[in-house]
Amino acid sequence: MEATLRKHAVAIFRESLRAADPIEAVLRHASVEGDALVAGRRRYRLSAFRRIFVIGAGKAAASMALGVERLLGRRIGQGLVNVKYGHLAKLRRVSINECGHPVPDQAGVEGARRIAAIAAQAAEDDLVICLISGGASALTPLPAEPITLEEKQATTKLLLSCGASIHEVNAVRKHISCFKGGQLARLAYPATLLSLLLSDVIGDDLDVIGSGPTAPDSSTFLTARSILMKYGILEKVPPAVRERLERGIEGLIRETPKPGEPEFARVQNLVVGSNQLAVDAAAAKARSLGYRTMVLSTFVEGETRDVARVHAAIAREILASGRPLKPPACVISGGETTVTIRGDGLGGRNQEFVLAAAIDLEGLPGVTVLSGGTDGTDGPTDAAGAIADGQTAVRAQELGLKASDFLARNDSYRFFEPLGDLLKTGPTNTNVMDVRLLLVGKR
Repeated sequence: MEATLRKHAVAIFRESLRAADPIEAVLRHASVEGDALVAGRRRYRLSAFRRIFVIGAGKAAASMALGVERLLGRRIGQGLVNVKYGHLAKLRRVSINECGHPVPDQAGVEGARRIAAIAAQAAEDDLVICLISGGASALTPLPAEPITLEEKQATTKLLLSCGASIHEVNAVRKHISCFKGGQLARLAYPATLLSLLLSDVIGDDLDVIGSGPTAPDSSTFLTARSILMKYGILEKVPPAVRERLERGIEGLIRETPKPGEPEFARVQNLVVGSNQLAVDAAAAKARSLGYRTMVLSTFVEGETRDVARVHAAIAREILASGRPLKPPACVISGGETTVTIRGDGLGGRNQEFVLAAAIDLEGLPGVTVLSGGTDGTDGPTDAAGAIADGQTAVRAQELGLKASDFLARNDSYRFFEPLGDLLKTGPTNTNVMDVRLLLVGKR
């Protein structure tokens, strides 16, 4: 039974990836009808624009740009997107700049500077199409002076390791950057600006996706400092970061643009893909395979280990009472959890989720759990996630691997690697957060 459940879990996850394809996402929401570019409910008369620029950043930015090239072809005059190393597409009109993620690097700085320059040269009779997807925050590191890249890297590492949510990480990034938090829209003004967004954040908040470079910013310098204080890292971040936040709070530095400011008068932000789309596709695939299926939530966040224990408890309830579903059952959740780093191991939130669940499911027959990042990379590893069942911890013991020890040091990758239970897809060129699957077979 476990072999079948594992096969089905992988098939369901891959269906969620197909639904999140960035090219199709662009073409579902944008089209060309005669002389008009139709995006959502808006129409743009193409002959009214002197030039069309395409800019953007994110793990899916190159594939999104390919979708735009299919729509506009030679109408595109100039373009550049920053992408994570290896997340490529065959483009003709838009250039690709590969750079570091999740920790920014100098290549990202140079690319962000070139993107900002393209936006700044746009005039009132130009159209700027901006493509933003997951990873855009780290891929557009344009530090605000006098902050250096190294100081921004140090701040990013502290935020990623302390358990801060993506909303909190981005709020800080916006206020030590010249690019994020609506500042790209400020650079492009007064040109017409169309942003196509592939969401990797819970709730699809426009000011959080990619740190909201073309959306009004609801956070402030005070918000950013409060986040650093909340996690006890205010005194650990570089002095230049603390100084900038203090100067901003005192009103000595201009705030990020807020709702109602003129920079957004000619801006459209359009979400073209999200976690919900991927989860819905997974649910449809599970039903086609004969599972009674329930989507638990696409808003799941919080500490990874706690979320894993809840999912394991649901599996036990299904087996014991047939609630909330009778077997064969498939429970699906989306969103993005966080990992508080306690050890020096190798892994990511999806692998840690599966490891924690495997411990709680030890010895339980007919249950399989899978968790994967839709971008194909989980943490600093080459795996999207992992898969396990009630026998995983038992098999590990036979190899001399104690699951709880690996969990304690955040070493999920090295736990699953010798078991052959890592989920490897390679770069998917998309990113709509995570998909978690819980399959319970019929006894």
